[in-house]
Amino acid sequence: MKPIRIDDYCFDRIHLWLQYDPFVPEFIEMVIEVFYPANRKANGLVMFNHGFLIGNDLLWYPKKIAGMLLNDNPLFGINPSAYYNYSEAIVEKNWAMAFVSASHAQVDWMPWTDIGGNPRVGQETYAAASYLIRYGLTEFFWLAEAKGHNSKSFDAKLARDAQFMVSNNVIFAGHSVGGAHAQAAACGFDTLRQIGRKQCRPFNPVIYNRELLPAFSRPMADWPEEDRANPVGLLMLSPVDQHVPIFMPGMSEYRAALASRQMPMTMIVGQCDCASLDMSQPPAWSDTPGVESEFSQLTGDGSWVVASQVERGSHCGYLTDKSPLCSVADLPSQCKRCPGVDVYKPMGAETAFTTEMLGKFIDLYPNGGGFQGGFSDWIDSEFITWLNRQSPCCDLNLMPMPGGGYIDNVPPV
Repeated sequence: MKPIRIDDYCFDRIHLWLQYDPFVPEFIEMVIEVFYPANRKANGLVMFNHGFLIGNDLLWYPKKIAGMLLNDNPLFGINPSAYYNYSEAIVEKNWAMAFVSASHAQVDWMPWTDIGGNPRVGQETYAAASYLIRYGLTEFFWLAEAKGHNSKSFDAKLARDAQFMVSNNVIFAGHSVGGAHAQAAACGFDTLRQIGRKQCRPFNPVIYNRELLPAFSRPMADWPEEDRANPVGLLMLSPVDQHVPIFMPGMSEYRAALASRQMPMTMIVGQCDCASLDMSQPPAWSDTPGVESEFSQLTGDGSWVVASQVERGSHCGYLTDKSPLCSVADLPSQCKRCPGVDVYKPMGAETAFTTEMLGKFIDLYPNGGGFQGGFSDWIDSEFITWLNRQSPCCDLNLMPMPGGGYIDNVPPV
């Protein structure tokens, strides 16, 4: 598609194939959607993992075959940017925001679903962010390979014009199962490879342009470090994790790695959010002492993670458009946490709060740089000051936290 421009921002999408490791014959098809500044000088990237749908529906394979004839693809129809369009938050600091959809097979016979807990999705997200940093907005990445390892062609103009980032700084973010997947991506390349080897999910991705006679990139381990995503922050909206031995190892090992990571990390949950507080394994957050949660696993000797809880907050109130599938999580028949309470719906106060919060989170970073300072600078930052009050914005209230105030955190030792 041709880029769509609205004022000083553009929207485009890229269709690719990913091989997780050059020695493992396991591939995934991906579509990346990107909001980026028209001046192509983005100071950073927000890479967002969407929840509630990975892949497509029961007609995935028929649509895939038809798409080959009609120059279409069922992945284009997922359109996560419509459900998480917080682009207003990235404009002031001239950042970009991207989303990745994949024909992800949680199990081989159900390629349209993902119920969380699979680190492969976090690996895909990290690979997509790094692709955007290295190659920019082009599907003809092999023409931008200066050494032309699989092509005699090198298009210097394409390599220059396609790029839109002035740094490799990335805030990884996500909602629902995507919030847990973002935890893996935020660990960075070396940790993804280390834990991936332990879990029999090796990660040294190679990018392909198509299924038949494809061109391909070099393995990511051969890329210069500045061309790979540099995680500088993590934002989790009602993260949902799952653990099924062998099939879904969950993100606990990645949370253990993040527990010593000195970077801004924020988790938001809803008071009435059964999906993240009851169904997630473990729950995203708990106010009961001694209960293990995603938040408690993220806290460690050097962790900077904070958590807040939205009063009347639901699982889907963050969305910028209605999703029938996501709304199932908030049905009274499915969630018993807040009987009779009018919880937030998509496109309401919780959506406005999320947009404002993301903008404040981005404000933490100087142009083209990472967060400056230590834990005290983070906990005393304007972002935490804004978040740590009953009503940060938008006629929305936060719940008091056990330790006092409106954020939960465990200061590093």
